[in-house]
Amino acid sequence: MNTENKGMLLGFVGIFIFSLTLPITKIAVQTFDPYFLAYARAAFAGILAIGFLVTQKASLPTLKELPKYAWIALGTVYVFPILINVAMTDSLSSHSGVILGIMPLATASAGVFLYRDRPSWGFWATAVLGCFLVVLYGLLEGEGSLSYMDYLLMMACLFLAVSYAVGGELSKLIDAKIVISWTLVLSLPINLIGSYFSFKGAYFSPSAEALISFLYLSMFSMFIGFFFWYGGLALGGVARVSQVQLLQPFCTLVASAFFLGEIITPRNILFASLVLATVMLGKRMLIKKAKPEIRV
Repeated sequence: MNTENKGMLLGFVGIFIFSLTLPITKIAVQTFDPYFLAYARAAFAGILAIGFLVTQKASLPTLKELPKYAWIALGTVYVFPILINVAMTDSLSSHSGVILGIMPLATASAGVFLYRDRPSWGFWATAVLGCFLVVLYGLLEGEGSLSYMDYLLMMACLFLAVSYAVGGELSKLIDAKIVISWTLVLSLPINLIGSYFSFKGAYFSPSAEALISFLYLSMFSMFIGFFFWYGGLALGGVARVSQVQLLQPFCTLVASAFFLGEIITPRNILFASLVLATVMLGKRMLIKKAKPEIRV
């Protein structure tokens, strides 16, 4: 297996982990406040990250790297989790998962804007086609309109795309596990303070379902998933591996059916097949690689 295919495989494992985030968040926000959930899951993951960094004897970040970690934290730790938590209080996870289908194009665009990678026109055509398919699906499911929550999710995508692009590039120079670990540790003070002020007494005795959901979001969505995702972006390139995200909405649909009892329709299967075809086609398109050079 060549390096690019390894990157695609790692990226898919990361996306599969992330695809469970929406339905599990839907379960968690029935007990936890959206803001507490965002701060607390990152704080818990940050404590795990401290242990990981100690065992790895990781070097401290340099002053030059700190702005990059700040960009990563902005999207992955704050904006995206908070907005999807708010959206999950009033939206179906399956519908929201489809809206997140714009992530591949957003991530590839961020990579092109920030770095010197230049995808071919054929690559862009398949990326736009894939995003068009998932947005069309969302419109059909929403009877021709997008809700206020959909716009929150789109905003979340934009911030997360920049974080993904920066994190993927930084992971070419530093191990992906170290990148997400330092991101969580550096943001830990803010997350501890946010958790303290948004905590409610009822959280001392959550249901088993709520507790398991919180632990999954902390350990996998916020921490372990990035081991695979940033590692995949580093090996295969941001623009190429970002196309694996096109599968995330449909993995989320399956997860929503399993965890929340939502029904998978023939329309779901049709659009899943079409999007998968665009991923396979996009993988064959030319991507001109560039040396790691972050201009954030």
